[in-house]
Amino acid sequence: MQQIIECVPNFSEGNDLNIIKQITDQIESVEGVRLLNVDPGKATNRTVVTFVGNPERVVIAAFLAIKKAGELIDMSKHKGAHPRMGATDVCPLIPVANITMEETATYAQRLAKRVGEELKVPVYLYESAQPDKSRCNLSIIRAGEYEGFFKKIKEPQWKPDFGPAEFDAKRGGTVIGARDFLVAYNVNLNTTSTRRANAIAFDVREAGRKIRNEQGREIVQPGTLKCVKAIGWYIEEYGIAQISINLTNINVTPVHIAFDEVCRKAEDRGMRVTGSELVGLIPLKAMLDAGKYFLKKQQRSAGVSENELIKIAVKSMGLDELYPFKPEEKIIEYMLNEKARLVNMKLNDFANETASESPAPGGGSIAAYVGSLGISLGTMVANLSSHKKGWDDRWEEFGNWAEKGQLFKDELLRLVDADTKAFNQVMTAFGMPKSNDEEKAIRSKAIQEATKFAIEVPFKVMQASYDSMEVIKAMADIGNPNSVSDAGVGALCARSSVIGAFMNVRINAATYDDKSFVQDIITKGKAIEKKAIAMETEILQLVNQKIGV
Repeated sequence: MQQIIECVPNFSEGNDLNIIKQITDQIESVEGVRLLNVDPGKATNRTVVTFVGNPERVVIAAFLAIKKAGELIDMSKHKGAHPRMGATDVCPLIPVANITMEETATYAQRLAKRVGEELKVPVYLYESAQPDKSRCNLSIIRAGEYEGFFKKIKEPQWKPDFGPAEFDAKRGGTVIGARDFLVAYNVNLNTTSTRRANAIAFDVREAGRKIRNEQGREIVQPGTLKCVKAIGWYIEEYGIAQISINLTNINVTPVHIAFDEVCRKAEDRGMRVTGSELVGLIPLKAMLDAGKYFLKKQQRSAGVSENELIKIAVKSMGLDELYPFKPEEKIIEYMLNEKARLVNMKLNDFANETASESPAPGGGSIAAYVGSLGISLGTMVANLSSHKKGWDDRWEEFGNWAEKGQLFKDELLRLVDADTKAFNQVMTAFGMPKSNDEEKAIRSKAIQEATKFAIEVPFKVMQASYDSMEVIKAMADIGNPNSVSDAGVGALCARSSVIGAFMNVRINAATYDDKSFVQDIITKGKAIEKKAIAMETEILQLVNQKIGV
């Protein structure tokens, strides 16, 4: 699974678009990074830039942007409404997908070390990247701002984490850290009253509201949602009041929980939520979790496709009330994804492409696709069983099986295109120049790397297809008996996928030089193949016993 982090550097220039463009050009020069947003502010004289990608590539892009900002921005002449201390004032890294906060903090520390050592800029760590919790708060670090740091940096407790303990008059200092992903989210109300919207905001936000206790003393009554900031406002464009929410940690309070809580508090105050609005981007997992949440509230299986989960989330939270919700423009992973050419084809086009004189897609891609069909049948039986009349008390049990099946299906579909990509990489390597010894060595290394990838992809197909047979067997055993033949066909597909993928592992392994690697993966492959054949036999026995004819 691809690791993705977001980087949101703030540069102390909001008026000169040429300077801003030169900085963002550095970011866009790095392959594997996607520039998502550039938001210059004239009054603050500050630009907030958002980009995402593979962590290694994001760190490179951030370094280049910080370097260019230091060359172009002169802090001794800077004026602006926002607190600031450097040309690159702050640069947070944010985990988005398949990466922990601890791992993200390590990348932030690596970036800070490089900026301090190579660029000679004083750097402070903050939030999760800062091991000293007495100086992890950004506002405390930045107190005194640019003008005050010439003296502050000389104080022992404010020695930079990296870089010189000398404040650079032109570039200033910078703060680099790791923090949680922030989702900006507005909930729409059937009122135009800012005061009433604020009342709901105070009900839910973590900071709550000030009230007087029985003794007449002013105290703070916390709101119901942790890691939530909120305020009510009136939006003239839409003619409605909204609760404007910042979800500062969606692992603590996800967007769907915030929506439901606002609905409850609005109803308590005689108002209704009519929909909501996502400002900016959101990770895919947040949308999938929302879809599952609302399906399970209906006591329905959440083991449905990714597209269906997103559709349920959008409709349940009214994310399309004000304007169409376009997943390809709102979900971070979708903005980064390369288009999967094969799995997006129509069935007849895929068959025609396979039958053509082109060598790809070949057996590896077909093995993966057959495996995806096998587990799709198993997942179908799980969903039918979850919704079977008279089995209402078992909807969750079968829904869990369906969710597991969806994961295998999605992985196998991904591997359809991955196998063809692996084949193409081998062909590209063989096509490299070989006119001298250096070129021959580079070509030989590229061929071996591509060949290893071409071995690993079908081996992953084997693993996923065999593992998926657990779901298929369960559905043959305890699933809707009217669909037991579907489970049987699923088993045939899964077994064929394993055997077919292993053929591709073996033929590619024959030309790989690392024989210890080859021996290991062939041994593992034989074991998986043997277990898959045995599992198919068990499943077909169950199926034939239930069919009985």
